[in-house]
Amino acid sequence: MRIAVLKERAEGESRVAASPETVKKFIALGATVAVEKGAGLGAAIADAEFAAAGAEIVHADGAVKDAEIVLGVQGPDPKLLKGAKAGAWVVAGLDPFGQRARIDAYATAGLEALAMEFMPRITRAQSMDILSSQSNLAGYKAVLEAANTYGRAFPMMMTAAGTVSAAKCFVMGVGVAGLQAIATARRLGAQVSATDVRSATKEQILSLGAKPIFVESVAGIEGEGAGGYATEMSEEYQKAQAELVSSHIAKQDIVITTALIPGRAAPRLISDAQIASMKPGSVIFDLAVAQGGNVEGSKPDVVVEKHGVKIIGFSNTATHLAADASALFARNLYNFLSAFWDKDAGRPVLDEEIGNAVRLTQGGKVVNQRLLGA
Repeated sequence: MRIAVLKERAEGESRVAASPETVKKFIALGATVAVEKGAGLGAAIADAEFAAAGAEIVHADGAVKDAEIVLGVQGPDPKLLKGAKAGAWVVAGLDPFGQRARIDAYATAGLEALAMEFMPRITRAQSMDILSSQSNLAGYKAVLEAANTYGRAFPMMMTAAGTVSAAKCFVMGVGVAGLQAIATARRLGAQVSATDVRSATKEQILSLGAKPIFVESVAGIEGEGAGGYATEMSEEYQKAQAELVSSHIAKQDIVITTALIPGRAAPRLISDAQIASMKPGSVIFDLAVAQGGNVEGSKPDVVVEKHGVKIIGFSNTATHLAADASALFARNLYNFLSAFWDKDAGRPVLDEEIGNAVRLTQGGKVVNQRLLGA
């Protein structure tokens, strides 16, 4: 079993899909690992570290030649995979809805594409979930960037010259990223509040010492779909939430938005009118900016100033913490493949529950029901 790890080629992508730790573990399973020269430099991993772990350091075509599994952070260009064995697995974050043409190309090339972001949110797959590991770091980084952009201190400070009031931080969306954002803002000393369409998150918000802000007047809307993902809100809920947020957001110094719906554009949470109600000098970090944005007028990797409010957001937040993000991502991939490793076959053999969830292509065709139904 030959496993190839390629250097990421997407603009701004600094992560890598393996670490010296996971290379050693794959070799212990009986695999050989080939890493493209320079693949880990963006994540502060030198070629020598991969070599010391037992990997071959080669050029891209040498890494892919006869590979049965190709690991990536983002899906590699199918042209780079020429030379891989027939039916080779491509295991990465493949953006199936946004990169459908590339998925079709994998099928045409006879490759079996496995989308890690389609990992079901079940207990035994938690250690394989790239969305959770990367979102956790993204929520942390969002607060740090907002704090850096904000022109004042986060914690309350009592000095001989007077008292500095604590910043007020509002987190919209209490998934993995939102929970980490709450925890980070609290550690920095802010007064933190948060909201979500899922009523079950209220206890999580309280457990982190933040104030829950929820629509109480609209009954029967839980906002939670299959697998723990948020669903789209009804018009009634959207109207009630907009009214609640409008009154609350005007008092905030920092707002972090994190709302995403898999396979769809990010829901709009903050309008231009709501931005105008905020105090000059306030900061909004839009974690969903790459998927269309939660905030009206937000742009990836650009500081937008509207009504005296700075709106920021990265097209790829996790890559700004490339070393830690790569380490966690690599462990997700190893946990996934090792969980299904068949010693007799000398390779992983997927079961139906997880295999059918993540498998996009097989036998020259697109086979994933979520894609076929899109």
